[in-house]
Amino acid sequence: VQLQASGGGLVQPGGSLRLSCTSSGSTLEYYAIGWFRQAPGKEREGLACLSSDDGTTYVSDFVKGRFTVSGDSALNTVYLQMNSLKPEDTAVYYCATNSLPGSSCPPAAPFNSWGQGTQVTVSS
Repeated sequence: VQLQASGGGLVQPGGSLRLSCTSSGSTLEYYAIGWFRQAPGKEREGLACLSSDDGTTYVSDFVKGRFTVSGDSALNTVYLQMNSLKPEDTAVYYCATNSLPGSSCPPAAPFNSWGQGTQVTVSS
């Protein structure tokens, strides 16, 4: 499953962005899709997950209340809605899957297929 994240950009503190994760040539319907980010000089962080197979979701505590994950099966897209953005949210954001149909969130098997990231910059 090849993934592509999009929707990043420059936003002011307090603003919102919605990132999209799509796949060309594969349905996301049976997979767990995770959202991650990595800022320069920092480790990658797991943010959220959506299983399009059983509908389970997971959002990390440190972004809970500001970030939500959802999907649109008709558009074959998983979204990460980010509200109340802060400068420390600046990072490259990625979506990923473990390529195992039927996975819940969080999945037992690690994410191993990563899409190209999209840059999010939060700055005034």
